[in-house]
Amino acid sequence: MKKMLFAALLFVASVANAQTKDDPVIMTVNGQPVLRSEFEYSFNKNNSDGVIDKKNVAEYVDLFINYKLKVEAAKEARMDTMTSFREEFVSYRDQQIRPTFITDADVEAEAHRIYDETAHRIDSMGGMMKPAHILLMLGQKATEAQQKAAKTRIDSIAKALKNGADFVDLARRLSDDKSSAVNGGELPWVTKGQLVPDFEKAAFALNKGEVSEPVLSPYGYHIIKMIDKGSFFPYDSVRTDILNFIEQRNIRESIVDKKLNEMAEAEGTTAEAIVEKKMNEMTAQDEELKYLIQEYHDGLLLYEISNKKVWEKANKDEAGLAAFFNKNKKKYAWDEPRFKGMVYHVKEQGDVKAVKNAVKGLAFDKWAEKLRTTFNNDSVLRIRVEKGIFKQGDNGFVDREIFKVKTAEVKKLEKFPIDAVYGKKLKKPESYQDVRGLVVADYQEALENEWVAELRRKYAVKVDEKVLKTVNNH
Repeated sequence: MKKMLFAALLFVASVANAQTKDDPVIMTVNGQPVLRSEFEYSFNKNNSDGVIDKKNVAEYVDLFINYKLKVEAAKEARMDTMTSFREEFVSYRDQQIRPTFITDADVEAEAHRIYDETAHRIDSMGGMMKPAHILLMLGQKATEAQQKAAKTRIDSIAKALKNGADFVDLARRLSDDKSSAVNGGELPWVTKGQLVPDFEKAAFALNKGEVSEPVLSPYGYHIIKMIDKGSFFPYDSVRTDILNFIEQRNIRESIVDKKLNEMAEAEGTTAEAIVEKKMNEMTAQDEELKYLIQEYHDGLLLYEISNKKVWEKANKDEAGLAAFFNKNKKKYAWDEPRFKGMVYHVKEQGDVKAVKNAVKGLAFDKWAEKLRTTFNNDSVLRIRVEKGIFKQGDNGFVDREIFKVKTAEVKKLEKFPIDAVYGKKLKKPESYQDVRGLVVADYQEALENEWVAELRRKYAVKVDEKVLKTVNNH
């Protein structure tokens, strides 16, 4: 873990110390220099309308500063030392750097190795064969009479073949294996271990072109013809399949591991140190890669600190949400009434009142669990429920029963023929829970603004206006 942290810090330090005459410092945030190239990278990437002018640059400065301030706050909170952060950052870094350690030649060599190993194993067991067969199926519980009939029939087919009958024609007409019958009984190339033992033993004993006597297997009676036999396929004929296998099984990672370990042993160092060195070399030559990795590094920190200070905090701060709602009630007023309650469908008339009694006096957010445990707590469903805050047009039953829309369309449930509604009609939200999504979003924005204002007071920011004027113009 210390090595992972060192890698992250080493990278950030290499970015911070990269100033040259051609890439001046455009600003400092909490004493940390930001190069013009980094600002340009971020601005150009996020300037979605494609218009680059002085007004757009000036407007983006505040957004960029706020981003950097939050990253500084995350570092001060030591979020860059968290195990989860370190592992995710190093994982992303490795995705960018590790693949550069192998070439197409390395992958080709691995493909050859896999081929040689497979070919040796298959050829040592007798190679490959391509059989064809005529099958008369015979069930495991066949009667003695059925067995005799099948034996008589397969013997007659064998006799016909010996007398010159065409194997392909008989297979197409008589074989019970319809998938191979359309191909004259022909099966795919196989190796030992792929077929049932009785069939396999008889087939491998045949020479090319030979036809077997009737063979009994768990599937029934077969007559087998050996279409072809030989060693494993040539490399070129299976190369594409092997390369696909390497990609699908992520064998590239194993190739990289092997190569890194060999390099580490030769250089007397560690695989991690070699990756770090490679990253520094690549980012020194590739500015876009440098800022891509830094962007991910800082983005992870931004997520962690924002979640703690704003997103998760707002979601869990029930008292804060209630206070925010009470202070801003007018903002959440409805332009038309709502129905806060449920539409429910039951099988028996007695359950109409039982449902109402079950939730009467309970908090609205407790209704669902109460109804589930009371009426649908076993394999037999007694009710179907749609619960929520409905405006006119959301639900046909609510429109008809609450908003008195005579033309409302309702879809009856065949298995739950009795429909009812329960709840109350509201002119305005009773609490923040009635408009929770809107309140949470606004509360998050308020917390964000307060937090940014606090960071602006806490951390010094200095922008070099002369350098700022040269953005994308040097």
